[in-house]
Amino acid sequence: MRHATRTQRLSLPSEHRAAVLHGLVRELVIHGQIRTTYARAKEAQRLADRLVTLGKAGDVPARRRAFRVLQDRALVKQLFGEIAPRYVDLSGGYTRVLRLSIRRGDGAQRALLAFSRLPAGVPAAPPGAKPAQPPQAPAAPTRQPAQPAGEAKKSKGLFEGLRHIWTRKKKGAAAS
Repeated sequence: MRHATRTQRLSLPSEHRAAVLHGLVRELVIHGQIRTTYARAKEAQRLADRLVTLGKAGDVPARRRAFRVLQDRALVKQLFGEIAPRYVDLSGGYTRVLRLSIRRGDGAQRALLAFSRLPAGVPAAPPGAKPAQPPQAPAAPTRQPAQPAGEAKKSKGLFEGLRHIWTRKKKGAAAS
C-alpha cells in the first residue's frame, strides 16, 4: 500500500515523470497556458505554484532552485521579473486547472492549465474550449430517400473514382 505518498506516479519512472513535469511547467511559463491530461495538469500545477512562490522570494538561492526545473536563464528571468510580481498580494492559487473534453483516442480527461492572472496579450479562454460533457450515444442512422431515376449518381468514394478511371482507360485502349 502507498501510504504517505504525495505525488501521482502517472505510470512513469521517476526520472521520466520529472522530465515530463518540468517540460510542462516550462511550456506554461512560455505560453501562459497549456493543454494536457487532467492528472498531469494537477501535478504540474503543484510544481508551477512552487516556482511562483520561489519567484516571489526573489533571492539568488530561489533563482537557482527555479533554474533546476526550467533549465533556461531567460525563463527564470521571465518568471522572476514578469510572472511572480503579479501574485505579490496572493498567498497561493497562482494557477488553475479547467477540465476540457475527453480525448478521442484513449478517453483520457483533458485539461487546461493556466495562470490565474494572465498578461494582457494572452486570451482568457482558448478558442473552442468547451466545458466537459458526458459522451452522447450516436444517433440512429436515418434512411435516405431513394433518388429519382432521371438523376445521375455521384461517386461514393475513392474506389468508385478509381473504378471509373480504370474503365475509361480500358474503353480508350479498345477504341484505338
